[in-house]
Amino acid sequence: MNNQLLPSEIVSQGDDIKFTVIWLHGLGADGNDFVPIIPELKLPETLGIKFIFPHAPVRSVTVNNGYEMRAWYDLISLDRDKTANEDDILRSVNWINTLIDDEITNGTAAENIVVAGFSQGGVIALHTALRYPKRLAGIMALSTYIPFDENLLSQVPEAQKEQRIFAAHGKSDSVIPFSSWQDYVPKLEQQGFKVESHAYEMEHSVSAQEIMDISNWLQQVLVVN
Repeated sequence: MNNQLLPSEIVSQGDDIKFTVIWLHGLGADGNDFVPIIPELKLPETLGIKFIFPHAPVRSVTVNNGYEMRAWYDLISLDRDKTANEDDILRSVNWINTLIDDEITNGTAAENIVVAGFSQGGVIALHTALRYPKRLAGIMALSTYIPFDENLLSQVPEAQKEQRIFAAHGKSDSVIPFSSWQDYVPKLEQQGFKVESHAYEMEHSVSAQEIMDISNWLQQVLVVN
């Protein structure tokens, strides 16, 4: 599959686009899921941001008795140590790499691109951005976890060292336990990444305070180089 088969919702703010945010939805949702949040971010149009919300392919999901839904990878178990097949995750990584490559080809510098994701989308965002060979603007990891973290962190290129990461989670998350956030954030910090971490009184969702914090973080990392 290539990006021509990975349709996306696109929202542009301002006439002079300087930045791109590629934002990946969670399991069973689609690219429209986070579109309504854009006005709530209240970002100045002078920033010039294009938001790309790709739709994951529809596929059978094992933990849902094989029911077909949009998924970035097959969820084969609720056990966080056996949740997925790494090759399956890397297939989606390749699709998002293509989106990043296209943005660069179209004139947006790599260092002006943020990769974001919620839940399963956050897994792909982290696995994609931390492996990408060119420096990116930052990563947003929302209510997520990092399967195969040792493999991922051993493959981070020099360009992504000290990368800026926004890592947020709900303390009452019953889908991806809060302990997942407590586990991966220190690992990222130990690797030297500049992690801005937030814990919220919420479940597997996005809160109003989180939206404000995302807005503030984006305005800090999206700076023309």
